[in-house]
Amino acid sequence: MTHLAPVLLETTPLLPVRPPETVSMRTRDGVRLDADLYRPDAAGVWPVLLLRVACGRRTALTSHYAHPRWYAARGYVVVVQDMRGCGTSDGRFRPFDAEAEDGADAVAWAASLPGSSGAVALYGCGYAGLAQLLTMAEAPPALRAVAPAFAGWDVFSDWAYEGGAFRLADAMGWALRVAAEAARRVEDGVAHRALSDAVRRLPVDDEIPARPQALRDYARYAPHYDDWLTMPVPGPSWDALSPRARLADMPTDVAVLTIGGWFDPRLAGSLDAHDALVARSRAPVRLVVGPWTAAGPQDGPSIDSLQLAWFDRVLKGESAHAHERGGPVRLQDLESGRWQDLPQLPAADTTFWLNSDGLANRQGGRLSADPGEVSALDVIVHDPRGPVPAVGGHAVPDAGRVDRAGVDRRPDVAVYTSLPVSEPLTLAGRVALDLWVEADAPSFDVNAVLSVLRPDGRVLPLTHGHARVEPGDPTRPLTISLRAVCATLAPGSALRLSLAGACFPAYPINPGTGAEPGETRRVDEQPITLLIHSGPDRPSRLRLPLSRDALR
Repeated sequence: MTHLAPVLLETTPLLPVRPPETVSMRTRDGVRLDADLYRPDAAGVWPVLLLRVACGRRTALTSHYAHPRWYAARGYVVVVQDMRGCGTSDGRFRPFDAEAEDGADAVAWAASLPGSSGAVALYGCGYAGLAQLLTMAEAPPALRAVAPAFAGWDVFSDWAYEGGAFRLADAMGWALRVAAEAARRVEDGVAHRALSDAVRRLPVDDEIPARPQALRDYARYAPHYDDWLTMPVPGPSWDALSPRARLADMPTDVAVLTIGGWFDPRLAGSLDAHDALVARSRAPVRLVVGPWTAAGPQDGPSIDSLQLAWFDRVLKGESAHAHERGGPVRLQDLESGRWQDLPQLPAADTTFWLNSDGLANRQGGRLSADPGEVSALDVIVHDPRGPVPAVGGHAVPDAGRVDRAGVDRRPDVAVYTSLPVSEPLTLAGRVALDLWVEADAPSFDVNAVLSVLRPDGRVLPLTHGHARVEPGDPTRPLTISLRAVCATLAPGSALRLSLAGACFPAYPINPGTGAEPGETRRVDEQPITLLIHSGPDRPSRLRLPLSRDALR
């Protein structure tokens, strides 16, 4: 493992940069898209970096990335374009609907701009990241590289739903921002104010929490939100919007640098995208997961240093910078802060069994290497009047590592803790939980959080998974995929698994009936009792990617 330097050391003189120019293009169906163009004020031709954004090109320049001038000074033509129906571009914005075709048209246009060498790369995060992968499905000849960050792979499972549960806080927050921007474009001041206020304080306490009044009153500004609520299962409509389906079995010659953050809502999809593209790409493919979140930069190396090294290598043929050397997969260790290089993301290969004396909701449950000889039953009661809150993690606006020790003391949370490790213990890869669970309602939720219990008593999340059980779904056992992790526990620390029947407002409260969240009123929510089994007859287990077994 090696440290990754926080800044990129300059090895060549910086170029002067011309003042930005506003330029426009037409899509294949005649829609005008506007962009700002930055290029070196020097003789020669340069590769093009194209950033296509949905939040307005004038406000999106520095939220995650260096200003375009920074890249232009290092020998690139940089184009920042408003997507269809965004910023000053014409048309109507419908999420993911036209990004493949518009992106391919924009790549061909960018390759012909003054100063362009004809080689184009795409970059951008979140929505702009997924749009890059959709553009790849059109195979524009000038596209040489992409660097999607915090993007995911499938709109259904990375943007709208997780484990069968609607991504309430994440999807609602994004819909409100989309709607507020649409209202601003048409100068609807009343709607813009109501929607902007709702962004700052998510209205999840409305009568129908998943369909707040602001989005009902101004549904015309974000019509996709109701569509998402009424399509709770995968299908052709979702496939039409998703790189997972659009790029299925499609070989590619585009170099892909996938950038993820441990507490980015779309990390699981980014890992799936990397695995899928590695299997059929004829160009370099790399994955880097670090301390960043979808909300913006955190401590650690800059995304700019990573992707500049990538673009220099792929587009200019330069030798790899120190930042870009290493394995195809590079993961930052959540506990030590160091970086680990791997040939691929490891699967879960070590089992820890849930054991209990029936008092896991009093922090009496255990994680051990032995399944135990006595069957046990833990009971927790989910009360919708005071649901278990979302604290930190990846599915809430304040994502990150927040101490959840107080949450684990609640009687509606079942807690299973290992003995402290006697020497450093490294987890690196995917995590899964096989849980024997049942409930006194046809439908229920299970939320699982894996944390490190430090010697000082703090409980810091490592990874998180959620599952909604619909009527008739198998639960013998119920398999919950937690997100991947990379962390080295220090001696004296322990692993902790926390289970609950809710994680609000990250996901809607399950009423117990199987009703869709858009139809569930607060008055419809009922208490649900969960029965968690462990022991030889119903062996609930946690599957972890451990480099060695250091548990006593």
